[in-house]
Amino acid sequence: MERRSFVRQAGLAGVLAAGAAPAVVQAQANIRWRLTSSFPKSLDTIFGAAEVFAKKVGEMTGGKFQISVHPGGELMPSPQLVDGVQNGTVEMGHTAPYYYFGKDDTFALGCAIPFGLNSRQMTAWVYEGNGLKLMREFYAAYNIIHFPMGNTGAQMGGWFRKPLRSKADMKGLKFRVGGFAGRVIERLGGVPQNIPGGEIYQALEKGTIDAAEWVGPYDDQKLGFNKVAPHYGYPGWWEGGPQLDLYVNTKAYTGLSAEYKAIIEAAAAYAHTDMQAKYDAKNPAALRQLIAGGTKLFSTPKDIMEAAFKEAMALYSDISAKNPRWKKVYEDYAKFRGDQVRWFSVNENAFDSFMTTQARAGKL
Repeated sequence: MERRSFVRQAGLAGVLAAGAAPAVVQAQANIRWRLTSSFPKSLDTIFGAAEVFAKKVGEMTGGKFQISVHPGGELMPSPQLVDGVQNGTVEMGHTAPYYYFGKDDTFALGCAIPFGLNSRQMTAWVYEGNGLKLMREFYAAYNIIHFPMGNTGAQMGGWFRKPLRSKADMKGLKFRVGGFAGRVIERLGGVPQNIPGGEIYQALEKGTIDAAEWVGPYDDQKLGFNKVAPHYGYPGWWEGGPQLDLYVNTKAYTGLSAEYKAIIEAAAAYAHTDMQAKYDAKNPAALRQLIAGGTKLFSTPKDIMEAAFKEAMALYSDISAKNPRWKKVYEDYAKFRGDQVRWFSVNENAFDSFMTTQARAGKL
């Protein structure tokens, strides 16, 4: 019986039981690919997802499929990642899709939009809703097939030289914020600044900007923002569950065997879960350390939240009227979001709220 036919008929469990798996791997070609990341190597959790992925691919292929991982700027400037994968300069890229909303606003829906899905809801939309299908239809125009590969969970609201007291404090605020969210900040009277992660510290220190957001306690502590901006706001209403994606050049992917394609999918799914698990595990200790060091937490004022929500919904309507690609994906996304929020309000939120009261009472 031909080996590939045997694999299809017996299934993976049968192959393993028969001891044929090593032969299947042995039959595959040796491959060497390059993956460019949008992130610096110093951020071990967000950059590290690509390393986790590459390691898994190597392990599952007996070392025959090797992927070298390169930090942002090493092979190409991070803003050129989509172009690099699209043109086949590199086979793979790992990034936050909303970095490229300047090409098309629809990119943002593959990552996070203000008052969007949280991390679990985003994963549900992608895997069990229409998210994967719709975004793959969109990415096809860029010669890219994508795989979900990481989520930070809800992010913090940023570091401020002075705390926000009311909506009036947004006027003229020079705020380093992820590109797409900046469009809502603008509508609130703020002045969004698109500054790479490695340059934020200096900009805050010199007073070139008034505030900056990045991810959350673990990464923010590594970047030292607490040393130059003592006030730490929450929540990051623009990033309730930002998803990172693995972009793969379609031609390169199509040339892979069915086994290697399955391995890429499985390794990306593993890295997807691994990233959020790491952030969830590391953020609590980092936040405690920041507070012990003098960081002052503050909750974003309600009038800012309400105004931002109103402006975000208006923005989405405006984009839908002009961009049919956005409209097609957003209509599905928005319906899914409504159902998810109502479900979470019945059960998840009620449980979390009760447990929060126990923690605040010192019972946990």
